[in-house]
Amino acid sequence: MYPTTYHKPASLSDAAAALSASDEAMVLAGGQTLLPTMKQRLASPSALVDIRAIPELRGITVSGATVTIGAATTHAEVAGHHGVQQTIPALACLAAGIGDPAVRHMGTIGGSVANNDPAADYPAAVLGLGATVVTNTREIAADDFFEGMFATALDEGEIITAIRFEAPKRAAYMKFRNPASRYAIVGVFVAETDAGARVAVTGAGADGVFRHSGMEAALSASFAPEAIDGCEVGEGDMASDIHASAAYRAHLVTVMARRAVAGAV
Repeated sequence: MYPTTYHKPASLSDAAAALSASDEAMVLAGGQTLLPTMKQRLASPSALVDIRAIPELRGITVSGATVTIGAATTHAEVAGHHGVQQTIPALACLAAGIGDPAVRHMGTIGGSVANNDPAADYPAAVLGLGATVVTNTREIAADDFFEGMFATALDEGEIITAIRFEAPKRAAYMKFRNPASRYAIVGVFVAETDAGARVAVTGAGADGVFRHSGMEAALSASFAPEAIDGCEVGEGDMASDIHASAAYRAHLVTVMARRAVAGAV
């Protein structure tokens, strides 16, 4: 580690001020990615702005078919919230499968979405459900938010305050997880909405989370597992590493998608 200034603001405005006061300040939410990265000296923020105790960034509200989750809400809180379980059960199930209990009780939804790790689970839910990312300055549609591996539409100093989801007709998430980290080697979130089917894939893409238009078209016509059997998943855009080759990931996308649809129906 190395010297850094720690701030624990009591309000969102104080947090924004602390971020703007330093060119290399970073937001600390759950810290599940940032702190290990700092220990490895891969990140060197001049200041840490801890937003976990800001009341307006915590909590979950359910209003009809709309679920709004504060950015500093932990994975465990999402998984255990009765309103989320009843309104969007696929989202609660996804949160329950993130990491291990220690990670779920420290990690936050806002931190995960802002970090946009290519193997993280929440980006698949946000993109698959067509959610809205709310920040301290604007609202960003999921389709416009994710811009590539560890890259998002967030501007310098912009803070995610909440994620707003609309309940689909039905949805499910299935992942083939790394047995050690529990990150998704391949994870697929499927949702049937009034506007048609949405299919978001995490863990597999070389450039992070993405939608599969072929599967979406097939499922919009017939929301059944067999509908995606003829959908092509090319290897060219797949990640390849010690955990799985591009070819294996391409195969797993179809397998996980079929399982997700089966789970949803």
